[in-house]
Formats: sequence, C-alpha cells, structure tokens
Amino acid sequence: MTICAAIQMASGPQVSANLLEAEKLIAEAAKAGAKLVALPENFAIMGMNEFDKVKVGEHDGTGPIQDFLSNVAKKYGVWVVGGTIPIFGDNPNKVRAACLVINDQGQRVARYDKVHLFDVSVPDSGEEYRESDSIEAGIDSCVVDTPFGKLAVAVCYDLRFPEFFRPNTRRDLDIIVIPSAFTAKTGAAHWEVLLRARAIENLSYVIAPNQGGFHKNGRQTFGHSMIVDPWGVVLDCYKTGAGFVSSDIDKVRLEKTRASFPVLEHRRYFCE
Repeated sequence: MTICAAIQMASGPQVSANLLEAEKLIAEAAKAGAKLVALPENFAIMGMNEFDKVKVGEHDGTGPIQDFLSNVAKKYGVWVVGGTIPIFGDNPNKVRAACLVINDQGQRVARYDKVHLFDVSVPDSGEEYRESDSIEAGIDSCVVDTPFGKLAVAVCYDLRFPEFFRPNTRRDLDIIVIPSAFTAKTGAAHWEVLLRARAIENLSYVIAPNQGGFHKNGRQTFGHSMIVDPWGVVLDCYKTGAGFVSSDIDKVRLEKTRASFPVLEHRRYFCE
C-alpha cells in the first residue's frame, strides 16, 4: 500500500506566497508518509481577474513554477501532481491550464491540459465564469504509469463529463487525480456526489485536491478535498482552509474488488 495526499489551499494573486504555502503543505504530507502528493487547480495563482494568470504564464519546460514542482518533488522524495499552472500554447493571449506529473527524481513524466473550460453562469448566485477568454482548451486525455498504478489526470470541470473518463478504463486505470477549484455554490451541490460517482463507475481511486476558502478576488471555493475508494467510500475529507488529506492506495484491494464485481468487463457499447 502507498499513502497518497491531496492538498487544499486558498491561493491568492501572489505566486511567491502561494509556492511557499504549497511547499509547506507538501513537506507536511511527505512527513506523514505520502509518496504521491496532488495540488489543487490554480495552486500557484488565483488572480484578481482571469487574465492575471496570463501575465505569469510560462513557456513549456521553463519557468519558476515548473522549477518549483521539480525541486519540491526531488527534495521531499514524492511524486507530485502539479494542480494546474499557466503554460503558453498556440494563442499568445491565452494559456493552457496544464497539470504536470513529476516523479520523485524531479523529472516530468506527463502533462495534461484541461479540456473542458468552465464557461457558465452559476444558477441563483450571480456568478459568471468564462475560462475560454483566457484559457486555451487541451485536446487529449492523460494516463501515466507510476509505481502506485496507472494514473489519469482530469481538472475540475472535466469531472462533470463521465464519457471523458470511461475510455481510460481500457488502459487499466487505477487512480484518477482531479485538481479543482470548485465554487462554493456548485461544490455544495455536486462535488462529493460527482467524485463518488466517478470512483464507483470506473472502479478506481479518486484523489481530489480542491481550493477551499475565501480568496482575495472575492471568490469562495468549496474545499472538502477528499480521497474516495473504488467502492465510493470517502476515506478522508478536509473541509475548509489550507491543509491536506491522506489515505492508502491499496492496489490489492482494488484488484480484488474488480475481480469479485467485474463491472468493467460487463460494459456494452452502443453507437449514438
């Protein structure tokens, strides 16, 4: 068994301050025995507006936020799923919401760019979000081999699209990591039920680090970072503020569950 951790933050507009907080929490999680640590969406910056992230955007392979992820992974001997960071793509006026997977030697082994962008008006709240104004959508899913099993990455709004996850089960998926910044309103309504549903229907562990608290831009995020087992049981949950949750990833239990309850083998596919 391997201990994994999901880190919760209430990030602000200053990258340097956020990185200090992230390292502190990574160090605490590593001290508690975690070998896989996941950061929330936008861990390095929650700007005063949607375009602040573009101002601190980095080119792929170089930049202080990417260096930070590599350095802390190597320093604490942990695999890090790096939430999302702004990396320039094809459009010079936008960034990709890129999630990097870094091994315990500080080497990048995978990158996933958020596919589904949060362009919504939240009912009964007055909140509106238009991520596509500043973010360029990704086009591919991501599954990577790790010492803990095959790991898939999705980000926040991706959680609402079960068809996005389902093809990855054909690649012997074991763990889904979903860095997020769910709003307080949508989180209270849907966060836990969606996480548990993705775990149950894919018979996979779900590690869900979330932003959780009040941000300087006036936004409130839901928190409740959690780890869910393949049976849909919430193994640990951190409600609000900065902190982390941790739990074992038990590959043997996962295999026994799939063998005795072979839902994935019973799938039938129908054309639309």
